[in-house]
Amino acid sequence: MSDKMIARVTGLLIIEAVNSNPNGDPDRESDPRVRDNGQGEISPVSFKRKLRDLMELKEGPVCQTVTRDLNVPEGYLFEILESRGRVRPDIQKEMEEGQGKKDFDQSSFLRSPFVKKYWDARLFGNTFLEGGGNKGFIKTGIVQFGMGLSVAQVTIQRHTNTNKAGVQTGKNAGLAPLAYRVVQHGVYVMPFFINPSLANKSGCKPCDVELLRRLIPYAYDHTRSAIRPDVRIRHAWWMEHKDALGSCPDYLLVDALTPKRKGDDPLPSVSWTDYEVPNALPDDMRDLLARCDDLMRRT
Repeated sequence: MSDKMIARVTGLLIIEAVNSNPNGDPDRESDPRVRDNGQGEISPVSFKRKLRDLMELKEGPVCQTVTRDLNVPEGYLFEILESRGRVRPDIQKEMEEGQGKKDFDQSSFLRSPFVKKYWDARLFGNTFLEGGGNKGFIKTGIVQFGMGLSVAQVTIQRHTNTNKAGVQTGKNAGLAPLAYRVVQHGVYVMPFFINPSLANKSGCKPCDVELLRRLIPYAYDHTRSAIRPDVRIRHAWWMEHKDALGSCPDYLLVDALTPKRKGDDPLPSVSWTDYEVPNALPDDMRDLLARCDDLMRRT
C-alpha cells in the first residue's frame, strides 16, 4: 500500500442527544457542556475516546467486525496508545526500546514497532510523546475532529439520583442531589478532516483510515451509559476529494449539510422534526467530489 492512496476527506457528523449527557464538563460538576450563549458542546476528545474504547474491546463485536477483511501491511496492529490509565514513563520506555540506536531519526521511527503498534497515534497524533526528552516524532495526526456545536440552544435537566441501598448516613442517605444532568434534546454538528499531507510523519496507512470509516457509525450505539442512553448519529457524511489538495472548500461542504432550526428559532428543540436536515449535497458540489457517502446508511 502507498500513502498516496489516502484521500483528503471532509467529514460531518450530525448527532442527536435525547435525554442524555453527550459530554460532561468536569469543571461544572459534569453538567453537559454548554457555551455562554446556550449552545451545547461535544469535545473532539470525547468522541475520539469512544472510538478508542471500542478498539480496546478486542473480543467485542464492533472490533471483530470492523477489522475483518482489512488489507493490513505486515506487522501493523490496531492497539491504543492513549488508553485509560497509561502513564508517560511507560510510553517513554517503550519508545526508547523500539529505537535501539543513537542515530534514530524520523525514517527509522516510522519503521519502528512502536509506530506499527498504535492505531490511534498513527491516525490522531498523541499527547504522550510531546514532552520530556524524547524526540516526539508523532505529534499531529492526519485526522482532526472539530468541536461539536448544537444548532440551537439546549436545555439542561437536573434531577436527584436515588439508591435503594444508601451509601450515606443521615437525611440524604441513598440520594445524589442533582447528579442526573442531561440535555433534554439537542442536535449537534461535528466536522472532521483528513489531511493526507501528514501521513508520512505519523506512519498512517490507508487501512487506518478505512478502519476509522468503518468504526464511526458504532461510536455511540456501542458505548451507551446510564447518563448517555440515547445519543444518535443521524448522519455521518464522508466526502472524499478528487485530489490530495482538495477539490472543494471544506466550509462549503460543511455549510451545505448542516441542519437548520425551522424558522431560525434559537430556542431549544424538542424533537428531530424541529430541524430542516439536508439529505444530500447539491449536484454542483457533489460533482466536485470523488465520493459523498452517509456512513449511517449501512447495507
